[in-house]
Amino acid sequence: MKARAWMLIVSLVVVLGAPAIAEEAKPAKAKPAAVAASLTTIPAADMKWETDPADPAVKVAVVWGDMNKGAHGAFHKFPAGWTSPLHTHSADVKLVVISGTLIQGTEDGKETKLGPGSYVQQPHTVKHVTKCDVGAECVVLGIASGKFDMIPATTSAPKA
Repeated sequence: MKARAWMLIVSLVVVLGAPAIAEEAKPAKAKPAAVAASLTTIPAADMKWETDPADPAVKVAVVWGDMNKGAHGAFHKFPAGWTSPLHTHSADVKLVVISGTLIQGTEDGKETKLGPGSYVQQPHTVKHVTKCDVGAECVVLGIASGKFDMIPATTSAPKA
């Protein structure tokens, strides 16, 4: 009986341990070379402000990506009292207000005032108006899923 028990234990060890032994016998796979990580830092004084191609009154400082080709992040600076026409974008845009009071208007005329620290998401299909309140210029950080553009929108004619 003892011999049978030992045979069973040895058999279990061999059966259960064989895959681990076989794995150890395989040659080690080469690990991919590590990509060196680094911080990207841009002090406010070093921001490269350029004229926004969609509106010369607006300044833009791109911090990553290419706003003319695809996904990107950029600061936008709107003069006090600035207003866009009703429009949409080709890409979804997420904004965080850094300074000033940004006003987001919807197609039906509803407006929401957004002070520093506020957030707005503009899905690419939603018609909206963006304004900067008259009190001070507005600076926002925008993150877009694709290139930046402003597509003029037309309002629907009221149904009779």
